[in-house]
Amino acid sequence: LQRVLQQSTRTVTHLQSCVASSCTYRNAYMGRNHLRWTSTSIGQHHNYCDRSHYHSDVYMNASSSGSSSSSSNASTTATSAVAAENSSTVVKDARRVVAGQPTPHTHPHLLREDEVTVGITKEEYRERRAKLMSILNEQGGKHHVLLLPATPRRYMVDKIPYLYRQDTDLLWSTGCKEADCVLLLHTVPSSSASPPSHRAVMFCPEPPPLQEIWDGPRTHHTHATQVWGVDEGLPMTELTSYLTSLEKTLCSPSLWYNHRDPPNPNTHYLLQRWLSEGRAAGLESPKLHMHRARLVKSPAEQTLMRHACRISAESVRATIQWSEPGMSEHQLFAKVDYETRMRGADHLAYPPVVAGGNRANIIHYISNNQIVDDGDMVLMDAGAEYHGYSGDVTRTWPINGRYTSPQRELYEATLHVQNAVLAALRNGRPSVDLLYRSMCSHLASVLPDLGIVSR
Repeated sequence: LQRVLQQSTRTVTHLQSCVASSCTYRNAYMGRNHLRWTSTSIGQHHNYCDRSHYHSDVYMNASSSGSSSSSSNASTTATSAVAAENSSTVVKDARRVVAGQPTPHTHPHLLREDEVTVGITKEEYRERRAKLMSILNEQGGKHHVLLLPATPRRYMVDKIPYLYRQDTDLLWSTGCKEADCVLLLHTVPSSSASPPSHRAVMFCPEPPPLQEIWDGPRTHHTHATQVWGVDEGLPMTELTSYLTSLEKTLCSPSLWYNHRDPPNPNTHYLLQRWLSEGRAAGLESPKLHMHRARLVKSPAEQTLMRHACRISAESVRATIQWSEPGMSEHQLFAKVDYETRMRGADHLAYPPVVAGGNRANIIHYISNNQIVDDGDMVLMDAGAEYHGYSGDVTRTWPINGRYTSPQRELYEATLHVQNAVLAALRNGRPSVDLLYRSMCSHLASVLPDLGIVSR
């Protein structure tokens, strides 16, 4: 053990002297300094040092547990060390990955092994992409290329960012929560007898090193497969050359890209230059097909949606119980925001409406800066966002806890209409339009009786 430690110490000392004279620093893509060795022998010393350090840890652990110093035990320990080194390769690789979003290694309290986002595994994201490509294949044409850009990071002023929100189509397809990436899905050539397969490639930007000081680390393209489970990661600079190569390999495939409402202006500018070379004629938006793929929710999605709604409901209920006359709408806003976060939500799903008195007649009232007086009703429209899924709850209550007779009559009439619409949902599968007409019909039967509208 002493000999191993001495040898490790000598190696480290030698490396330190080499570093001083023979290597250059560069700030790497992942927000930490890497060494670019200028000599093969120095790289070999570096690798040897890693191995020596690892085995000395193993021997130290064996010694502290009372292991014998006999040659047979030493041989067994060495064999075990090799086995442990092989079996821990995946774990050590995960620790070396620096990502721009939570991973199972960095956030084990949020993510289980093989999850990309909370509750959603890499395998489910693969299934989603396969489902989407299957829908595109149904549209005709032998080969398809789909581009899904991430939204950019937006700033209030200078380096002060707004809360980042990913493009929902890209989030659904990959779990990627980083700005300015691009997912490219494309079919691959195969025999006519076999079903078409596809390939998922994530293109990642390479921001200036100083940018990571402001915004934190980014996932490097070499780690895209480990973080998101895609087939390949490439730098953003190779996007158009990759598309040109696909154009030749797949013989003018169908190109799907939301060019009418592009989520990322910078990516769109890059693609426009490529499309302007006579490729824009057959361009189509994938929105309708994307929504068709997203329409039916998986069991994992349903669990997340239920939890988002549960957090929203409990938070609004807690706010109602806490409220009293003389409070400001701003205080009620702060209370519901606090309650959602304390129950595990990322944040509120949208700017809430907290409207006292006749301000409730303004559909998107978000000033939330007035006092709610005794006798007023207060309307709150708020919901929690929980790992990409949003709750949405609207409730109206008397700020003093007691309804006047007109308030109660109108409230109970509205409740009657809501229950009638819910019953229609339970008794069949009506369309949204049919539910809306049903609601209007029920309102028309109760509001004239209260003198709210004429017959």
